[in-house]
Amino acid sequence: MSLYRSRALLGGLLAFLLSSIGSQALALEAPTGPVILVVSGNITETNIGDEAHFDSDMLQALEQRETVTGTPWHEGRVTFSGPLGRALLKTVGAHGDTMKVVALNDYTSDIPVTDFEEYDVILAMSADGRRLRIRDQGPLFVIYPFDEKPSLLNEEVITRSVWQVKAIEIH
Repeated sequence: MSLYRSRALLGGLLAFLLSSIGSQALALEAPTGPVILVVSGNITETNIGDEAHFDSDMLQALEQRETVTGTPWHEGRVTFSGPLGRALLKTVGAHGDTMKVVALNDYTSDIPVTDFEEYDVILAMSADGRRLRIRDQGPLFVIYPFDEKPSLLNEEVITRSVWQVKAIEIH
C-alpha cells in the first residue's frame, strides 16, 4: 500500500472516529439521579422514550444565571440562580411557539418560547444560596428578570412565573 493511500485511509478513519465521538458528546445523557424535570413535545433530543428527563446535575450543567430581583411572592430582593431557559430549549432541540409549564399541583401556564429567547428567564433552583425545596416553591421556579425589565412585572407575565415546575411541553 502506498504512503499516500495509507495516509488517506488513516485520515478517513480519524475523521470517522472524531465525528462519532462528537455526536456522542452531543447526545442527551440519561439522568443518574432523581428526575426533577421532564420536557416533551416538539423536541429533537430525548433520553427516555420521546421525552427529555433531567436530574439536578444535568440542569446544573446547563448555562447558569443569577438573577437578583423582587417578586410578588417575596419580601425584598432575592438572588435566584439556575439554568437559563433558552439553554434548556437549545439542549432539547425545542421547536415550537409555546410551552405549557406544569407544576406539581398540576397548575399550568402557557409561556411563549420567545420569552425564554428574549429575556434571561431562568429555572431557579436556589434562592439566596439555598436550594429550593418543594415547600420553598421548588424544585424549579420560572423567574423573570423583573428588576432588569420592569415592564415584565404585569399580571400576564406573573401568571407565567410557575413554581414547583415538574414538566414543560413544547408546542
